[in-house]
Amino acid sequence: MIRVLALVLAAATATVDVLSCVGASAGEWPAKPVRLVVPFAAGGAADTMGRLHAEALTAAFGKQFYVENRVGGGGLVGTEAVARAEPDGLTLMVSGIPTHVLGPAMNKNVGFDPMRDFTHIAYFGDTPNVLVAHPSLGVTTYRDFLALARAADGIEYVSAGFGTMGNWIAEFLAAKEKIKLVHVAYKGGAQAVLDLVAGHVKVGMLTWSIVAEHVRAGRLVALATTSGQRLPYRPECADAARARPCRFRGDELVFALGTGGACSRHRGKRQPRGR
Repeated sequence: MIRVLALVLAAATATVDVLSCVGASAGEWPAKPVRLVVPFAAGGAADTMGRLHAEALTAAFGKQFYVENRVGGGGLVGTEAVARAEPDGLTLMVSGIPTHVLGPAMNKNVGFDPMRDFTHIAYFGDTPNVLVAHPSLGVTTYRDFLALARAADGIEYVSAGFGTMGNWIAEFLAAKEKIKLVHVAYKGGAQAVLDLVAGHVKVGMLTWSIVAEHVRAGRLVALATTSGQRLPYRPECADAARARPCRFRGDELVFALGTGGACSRHRGKRQPRGR
């Protein structure tokens, strides 16, 4: 409950940041419902934050803000759709590093420019990525996992999709720790965690927002986190940011973006109700 309240407060705060781009005075914007495109499947970090902020924005403006999941290509399909959308202020996007940093870094022909084709509006929040295992794997610590992985020919792991933060972090760990990890890509973390909890796959690199309740219930074991602090529910969990030689941070950052030129066209149009 505390976590939910914190997210709602963050949504209300970020609402003000979003509105700083659409300005103040007459009630010209939004004249129609506003679409928040999430380029990932429902249930993930971006989707969850997008729905919380849609609710806060709807309350602030008295006009509907709604989430549309546009999945495919590790988030690039929905991202390109937003880049090509009319810059009328009625199409926004909730995404982050996978679509605007990792995707363009991996593919020079993504079909959009991550800076020129978007208006970067607000920072919505973040969640760490966590290495988790099914209890049947028989490991309870990061050290146990490394020992098992080094003895095995290869261990399958799931992520939210090819090119996502979870995919990159797991491959980085594999290279640094000299272990073999075999990637099983899913179209979204929510789908991946279902098969992980069912035991169809044994290891996952997923966001804390997706796996937290399963860790608390004992359905998954948290082995390492890319955050700079220990995880709640599992204070003894090894911290991958501190474990040699893996000194890095790998939080999932979520932002609000608009189409290129959207803010310049709608600056000075409207403030939220009550301000």
